Amino acid sequence: MYCLITGATRGLGKVLAGHFWQHGWSLILSARDQNVLNQVTSALGDRQGQSLNTIAGDLAYPDEVERIVKTAKSMFPRLDVLINNAGIQGTIGPLWENKWEDWQKTIQVNLLAPVFLCRAFIPWMKETGGGSIVNLSGGGATGPRANFSAYATAKAGLVRFSETLAEETKPFGIRVNCVAPGAMKTDMLGEVLQKGTAAAGEREFAHAQKVFSEGGTSMDHVADLVLFLATDASKEITGKLISAVWDNWEEWPQHLDELNTSDVYTLRRITGRDKGFSWGDK
Repeated sequence: MYCLITGATRGLGKVLAGHFWQHGWSLILSARDQNVLNQVTSALGDRQGQSLNTIAGDLAYPDEVERIVKTAKSMFPRLDVLINNAGIQGTIGPLWENKWEDWQKTIQVNLLAPVFLCRAFIPWMKETGGGSIVNLSGGGATGPRANFSAYATAKAGLVRFSETLAEETKPFGIRVNCVAPGAMKTDMLGEVLQKGTAAAGEREFAHAQKVFSEGGTSMDHVADLVLFLATDASKEITGKLISAVWDNWEEWPQHLDELNTSDVYTLRRITGRDKGFSWGDK
C-alpha cells in the first residue's frame, strides 16, 4: 500500500504520517523543510516491508509541485492514496487590505497545488487499478469567513473540485473525498492569535483562544477518518465532504444506497422552499 502525504511535518500531517506508518503503509512524506522531514522519518523508525521516503518542496511554486510528482513516480511502483493535507492560513484581514501576492499564494497552496497533484497522479492511478484521494478542507468551505477570504475561497473551491473530480473518476475506481477536520490546536490557528482581533475579527480570535485553551479536535480522530477513506472500508463512498467532528462516518458503509442516491454531505444552494418560504421560489 502506497501513500503520499503533503504537509507531513507539522500538526495533522505529522499525525497522519504516524497513523498510516503504524498501519502498514509505505509513505512519501512531502513538506518544505528537508531537515524537519528527516526528523519526522527518524522518529517513525523502520518497519519491515515498508518504505519511508521524503520529498522537500514548496507548493507555493508550481515548478516545485511538478518536481514532487516526478520524484514520487520514481520512488513508488504505484500510488494508492494521495492525501492533500498541506495548507497555509494565508493573508488575514479585509480583502482590500490584503497584499495581492499573498492572496494569490494562498490560492496556489490551498487550491491550485492540490488540483495539480490530482491531475498529475490520476492517470497513474488509472493505470494501476484505482485509488483514493483525500483533500483536507477547512474553515470557510461551507459558510462565509470574514477576514479570511483567500483561505475560505480556496477551501470552498477545493470541495466543489473534489465533488466534480469524483464524478469524472468513478469509472476508474478512484474515489475523491474531502475531510473537514474541525478546529485543531495548530501553528496555523496560532496565526489567528498573533494577528489579533484587529485583523482576524473578534469572533475568529475568540474561537482560536477557546481551541488553544481546550485543545480542539483530536488529530488522532481525524487521522482515523482519513485512514477509513484510504481503505476498502469506504470503497463506495466518493464525492463527499465529511466532518471528522459531526458526521457518523463509521456507520456510512451500512447506508450506501441512501448516501449515493442523495446530495447529502455536499455543497448545495439553499432555496426558499428548503426553508418553507412561500415567497422565495416560483
